[in-house]
Amino acid sequence: MHRAVSQFTAVPIVERLPSDTVPSDPDPWPAGLIHIWPQQGVNRVNKPQSFFHLHLISDATGETLLAAGRAASAQYKDARAIEHIYPLIRTERQLAKVFEEIDQEPGIVLYTVVDQKLARMIDDRAAAMGLPCVSVLEPVLTVFQSYLGTPAGRRVGAQHVLDAQYFRRIDALNFTMEHDDGQLPPDMEDADVVLVGISRTSKTPTSIYLANRGIKTANIPIVLGVPMPESLIRARRPLIVGLVATAERISQVRQNRLLGVTAGYDAQSYIDRAVITEELAYARQICTRHNWPMIDVSRRSIEETAAAIVALRGKTR
Repeated sequence: MHRAVSQFTAVPIVERLPSDTVPSDPDPWPAGLIHIWPQQGVNRVNKPQSFFHLHLISDATGETLLAAGRAASAQYKDARAIEHIYPLIRTERQLAKVFEEIDQEPGIVLYTVVDQKLARMIDDRAAAMGLPCVSVLEPVLTVFQSYLGTPAGRRVGAQHVLDAQYFRRIDALNFTMEHDDGQLPPDMEDADVVLVGISRTSKTPTSIYLANRGIKTANIPIVLGVPMPESLIRARRPLIVGLVATAERISQVRQNRLLGVTAGYDAQSYIDRAVITEELAYARQICTRHNWPMIDVSRRSIEETAAAIVALRGKTR
């Protein structure tokens, strides 16, 4: 008899917002086979939310599955997925251990496995357990095969091949880390994008996200009363974008940060909304003077901000 999902005891989760100066942990897979990542915390004030188990089986890193699973589960605001990630599953023995875990906490099964024998085993085991099971890539591969007239190569982790594009991303990441938080390159023309904005407008995480797409990105803080570097003002090649937000949002984010211990540091001024409003006005004035586009990040995710910047690059090329 399967355990009822309703018996799961929810654990409150504290969401840590990304820092403007410290990149997030680059390793998304802690050691071990099974990783359980509950999504956002329980809403204890409004309508109680239900939980369900989402099992993601991949013969590679699982990034594709994770993105697909979260995109689908995000459509259900009153249900939260308890994510079980099983990366690098390439043998029957590994798969057997996975289904031992699934049997303990049954739920939806999604997988990306190119080995058709393993894929059939997943389908058969899930059917025998009465669980919904979907191969995320198979319908897409079927469409490609029909249109291109040739079957897929069935290569594990084919999207992670070490080609020129991969090394371009590595170069971009190195460039971005070396030119974070005002560390200017000797020649600003080396950058593809330069992000400017006051403290806590998500400059660093947005820069890293863009770099992961092969876009060399520098970021420069705007400090009240301090002029922007002449090398930046004279630059012609990079797209320079100002990131802004509401004073309320920035104040909230700053309050949730561990503040520095620099001598004479005025923490109260740092989170004061009137001061932040002045900082934002100064930042907007600079961007308007130099005709730099601005993006309001108050209600945007890092991914949405990056997508808007990529769109701007397409228009200015």
